[in-house]
Amino acid sequence: MIQVLVVDDDTRVARVNAAYVERVPGFRVAGQAYNAAEALRRVEELPRPDLVLMDHHLPDETGLAVVQEMRRRGHQIDVIMVTAARDLVTVRAALRQGVLQYLVKPFSFAGLRAKLETYADLRRTLDRGGTAEQSDVDLIFGPLSAGFVPDLPKGHSPPTAELVRRALLNAEGSLSAQEVAEETGLSRQTAQRYLKLLERTGKARLTLRYGDAGRPEHRYAWATRT
Repeated sequence: MIQVLVVDDDTRVARVNAAYVERVPGFRVAGQAYNAAEALRRVEELPRPDLVLMDHHLPDETGLAVVQEMRRRGHQIDVIMVTAARDLVTVRAALRQGVLQYLVKPFSFAGLRAKLETYADLRRTLDRGGTAEQSDVDLIFGPLSAGFVPDLPKGHSPPTAELVRRALLNAEGSLSAQEVAEETGLSRQTAQRYLKLLERTGKARLTLRYGDAGRPEHRYAWATRT
């Protein structure tokens, strides 16, 4: 189980984020903290947190200051920022401090779930050892991002694109739009829209399955599967 420390100055938000984490298979909330001092204390006290969901606006210090102090103390714990801070100075500082991803509030369960699941993929890739394919390197150096589709068209959400990508990656074969919808919880129309986008950008491969009668069924598979 991946142990997660949830840090947020709002106790209600912390509880919601913790509940989200607990809904994702393979993740467990190891603790919660509501200010910088408590976050650092929890890092020291907990057996071995793997990941911190870190708010930036804390009452006694910034979240990035906590990350900096964690590193100074030798704690190489992975961090995902979950914050309402949108200024690019803060975003750049997070990037330079090795934060894996920056999730802007408010976000949905689906958005956080996509990040956590991709984080789990990243850990499995790194823990495997050996050599890396380019797809592995892309995952390592672009963790949790939906940058596999650059410049998403207006009206398209990176978290939703990530859900559809994950459904294709996890499938043993090709999937129809209805099957993707059932896997992700999206509507069939939304799944179809994102599948067509991935197919147009070369990320998904389209095949046709012909039945006894009627129109052929459109089926999709992730094009860069190794």
